[in-house]
Amino acid sequence: MEIKIGFTAKLALTLVSVLIIVYILFVLQDILVPLTFSVLFAILLLPLCRRLERWRVPRVWAITICIILVIALLTGLIYLASAQIASLTNELPNLNTKITRWTSKLQSFVSNNFHVSRAKQANEVQKYVTDALKNSASTISDIFATTTNTLANVALIPIFIFFFLLYRDFFRSFFYQLFSDQSKDLLDGVFKKVYDVVQSYMLGLVLVIGVVGVLNTIGLVALGVDYAVFFGFFAAFLILIPYIGLLIGSVLPALMTLITHESPWTAVGVLGVFAFVQILEGNFITPNIVGSKISINPLAAMIVLILGGQIWGISGLILSLPLTAILKVIFDAVEPLKPFGFLLGEAESPQPPVLNVKSVVSGRATKKVLR
Repeated sequence: MEIKIGFTAKLALTLVSVLIIVYILFVLQDILVPLTFSVLFAILLLPLCRRLERWRVPRVWAITICIILVIALLTGLIYLASAQIASLTNELPNLNTKITRWTSKLQSFVSNNFHVSRAKQANEVQKYVTDALKNSASTISDIFATTTNTLANVALIPIFIFFFLLYRDFFRSFFYQLFSDQSKDLLDGVFKKVYDVVQSYMLGLVLVIGVVGVLNTIGLVALGVDYAVFFGFFAAFLILIPYIGLLIGSVLPALMTLITHESPWTAVGVLGVFAFVQILEGNFITPNIVGSKISINPLAAMIVLILGGQIWGISGLILSLPLTAILKVIFDAVEPLKPFGFLLGEAESPQPPVLNVKSVVSGRATKKVLR
C-alpha cells in the first residue's frame, strides 16, 4: 500500500536527508576519503588486472603486481621531485643574499614614497614575527597531527584497493541482490558507464598533466626561469584542483623569479605564461583529451567544487568532479532521478518553451478558419 505525501512533506524529507548525508560525509571523512580514492584507483587498475588474469596470472598476484607498479611509479615521481627540491635547497645561500638585497630595496621604496622610516618598518616586522612565533607551537602541532593522520590514511589506500579488486565479483552480486527488481543488463550498463567515466577522467587527467607540464616548462625556459621543469610540472599537478590549481601553482615560480631576477617584468611574464596555459587547458586541452565523458555543466561543477572543499578540504576539491560524474550516470539510469541528471549535464542552447500540443493544434485551426 503506497502512502501519498504532499510536495511540502517531500521537500522537507529531502532536505533532512541531504543534511544527514552531508553531516555523515563530514564526520566520517577520515575513512570515507581514503575509501573513495581507493575505489577510483581500483576502477583505474581494473583493465590491467583483468589483462593479467587473462594471461592466467592468479587474481591475488595480478592485483599485487598492479599495486606494486603504481607504488613504484609514485616513488619514482617523488624521488625526482625530491632531487629537484634538494638542488633548490643548495641555492638557499644565494637566495638569502638576493632576498636581503630585495628587502633593502623594498624598504628604501617604502621610505622614499610613503615616508615610513626603516626603523619603524623593522619594528613592525619584528612585531609580526614575534606574534607568529607565539602561535608557532600550536601551528606546528596541528601540522604534525594533520600530516600523521594523512600518512596513516594514505597507507590504507593500497590495502583498500587490493580488497576492492579481489572482491569485485562479490560486490557486483551484492548490487544484483540489492536491486533485484531491476534487470542485470541494466545494472551492468550502469557499471560499465561508471567504469568508462572514471577511467576516461583519470587517464585523461594524467595526459592533461603531462601536456600542461610540458607547456609550462617551455614557457619558463623561454623566460630564463631556474628549475623550469620542477615549477612547470608542479603547477601541472595542481590541475587536480580544477579551475584554480594551475593559477595557484604560478605563485611560487613568480615569487622565485621576482627574487632571483633583477627585472620584475620577468615575474609578470611567468604569470602571463601560466594564465595563457590555463586558458588553453580549460578551453582546448581538457575538453579534447578528456572528451564528453565528464559532461557536467560549469555551474554545477563550481557548486560541487565549493561543497566538496567545504566538506573534505583539498581531497574534496580533487574528488568532486569524478564523484559528480558518477552520480550523473546513476541519476540518468534511475527514472525518478533523471531530472537531476539533466540538471547536472551540459546545458543545451536556449530554446523557446514547448507549448501544449492541443493549444498549438487549436491555434492552427483558428488561423485556418480566419483565413
